[in-house]
Amino acid sequence: MKNKIKKLIIYFIILMFFIFCIKDIFLQKVIETNADDEILFQTEYKEFDYGDYKTIKLLHTSNNEIEELPLDIYLYGVVSSEMPASFEIEALRAQAIVARTYTIYKIMMGSKHQELNADICDSSLCCQAWISKENRLARWEEDKRKEYWNKIEEAVNSTIGKVILYNGQPINAFFHSNSGGSTEASENVWGGKYDYLQSVETSGEDAYTSYASEIVISKDDLIVKMREKYSNFEIDFSKNDCIKILENTESGRVKKIKIGNLETSGVEARTIFGLKSAKFTIEIDENNVKFSVLGYGHGVGLSQCGSDSLAKKGYNYNQIIKHYYKDIEISE
Repeated sequence: MKNKIKKLIIYFIILMFFIFCIKDIFLQKVIETNADDEILFQTEYKEFDYGDYKTIKLLHTSNNEIEELPLDIYLYGVVSSEMPASFEIEALRAQAIVARTYTIYKIMMGSKHQELNADICDSSLCCQAWISKENRLARWEEDKRKEYWNKIEEAVNSTIGKVILYNGQPINAFFHSNSGGSTEASENVWGGKYDYLQSVETSGEDAYTSYASEIVISKDDLIVKMREKYSNFEIDFSKNDCIKILENTESGRVKKIKIGNLETSGVEARTIFGLKSAKFTIEIDENNVKFSVLGYGHGVGLSQCGSDSLAKKGYNYNQIIKHYYKDIEISE
């Protein structure tokens, strides 16, 4: 009898120990899951607060020095560098809001320059262009300096606090010089789809010098440029289809092109041959290849020339922005 009681006590102790361990493991998993969910929640759904972005740390690429500036003072240098001050004030206001949104989005997503403790740099090849007031004034004609700088300040100051939002969060506010008549959907350039970055048409861009351009290169130079990228490149110019556009995007840009023995994207062809955009046609003569190009830039988001064209037609900054970015709102 005593042995049975001892065995029951031992079994009871083992059972209690087992339950305790299971409970501990279970609770630990719940805590870890809740922690992960909380991090996910904070990352994806944290409420946007404009007050979190009062200043920015600007990396000067010429000397790797970092300058801390109030956000809207920084934007004077961006707007005056990215858009001609001769453009309509409503186009400049739209640019100010787009640049402000672009800056905040980049900071929220994690700066490329975090290792240098900077939020954004002054290069258009990496982030967005920026120029100091002193250098900007020096490049304008003397009799235009005061007028132009006043327009830049007005564009920024009259839109302070305004940010483009999609589902309550700042958007990736891409912009470019001239769309060549229609902008491009983001997935056709970088592969990533943003619902608010779709192809739209804009009339009036053909009035700007950036609307159309030509690049003529010799056949020998084309081979050199292609082999710099692809060592196995070959082409027989005696064949009628030695260069052939295989597919265009909805906006008319080259999506896929065959050059000699290789197929590549229009975006990559633009880079290889130094074209102003991927919206191009090709003509081949006895010695040369001519690229006839429409637009300037990647074509995604706001077109600066298109904005000015719309402003000339009476559009305000709100209407301009909503023309280029779909289903968005502008914070007050």
